[in-house]
Amino acid sequence: MGDRKVIAVLGPTGSGKSELALGVAGRFGGEVVNCDSLQVYRYFDLGTAKLPPEARRGVPHHLIDILDPDQVFTAGEYARLGRRVLEEISARGRLPVVAGGTGFYLRALFDGLFPGPQRDQALRERLAARERRKSGSLHRLLRRFDPQSSRRIHPRDLPKLTRALEVCLLTRRPVTELFQQGRAALGGFRILKIGLSPAREQLYEKLDRRTRQMFEAGLIEEVRGILSRGFAATVKPFESHGYRQAVQVLNGELKLDEAIFYAQRNTRRYAKRQMTWFRQEAGIEWFSGFGSDPQVQQAVEQRVHEFLASSHI
Repeated sequence: MGDRKVIAVLGPTGSGKSELALGVAGRFGGEVVNCDSLQVYRYFDLGTAKLPPEARRGVPHHLIDILDPDQVFTAGEYARLGRRVLEEISARGRLPVVAGGTGFYLRALFDGLFPGPQRDQALRERLAARERRKSGSLHRLLRRFDPQSSRRIHPRDLPKLTRALEVCLLTRRPVTELFQQGRAALGGFRILKIGLSPAREQLYEKLDRRTRQMFEAGLIEEVRGILSRGFAATVKPFESHGYRQAVQVLNGELKLDEAIFYAQRNTRRYAKRQMTWFRQEAGIEWFSGFGSDPQVQQAVEQRVHEFLASSHI
């Protein structure tokens, strides 16, 4: 039981994680476990670059299309489901291959989350009102209570800022301190983390091209279809790049070329933030290039082969 193994394929959006994970799973008798916070939602396909079932080459995929768009899903819930899936795949004698770019989900899955206090809706509403009165005030407040967390959280990431302040105010201790104390790491598995690091210019070119192709392939029609199912334009998945702009086109707030421009720009910025996050993660073995590059595939498969052949010493 102590020498079960799991592979994680990580990197920014557009780096070819899905393709590489599929190849590794196919080569080594594996099953893919999604670690993308948008691909867990049904109907959000084009804008999430979700691999359609017919392109999965018969390799089982887990934690994709498991939620309706209006369902709330936390990193803690992802970790609970994900750990169960890892256990089940391993119990079948198969290799779990985790693939995705949501760093917080990955950290929750492997390192665990601290057992923080329950949500306090009244406190959250007071914090939201404060931010509405003066933009940026939550980040300044967090900087006072927990400077280390404030450096990690983007000033406009209101959900993370709200949670960090909620924890600080309810426990009267910094989130950073609690996080270091109470995490329950994944036990019984050895983990090989593979990181994809394409050249930035090439990645940005690919993201710009892919974003335009998503709109050309019918992203706005996909959004119209989701709305027609009765889901509000305010559900969380619509906040993501591409989808937000598609909603704005349907609302008459943006023209198509403007929507593409903003979606491209925001996607590039997101990729940059992802790389910053992953560069701070311990134990990732980096490979230069895209997951679709034959040289990268060959080098990764060789490394996975060595990892699987090795015993824990």
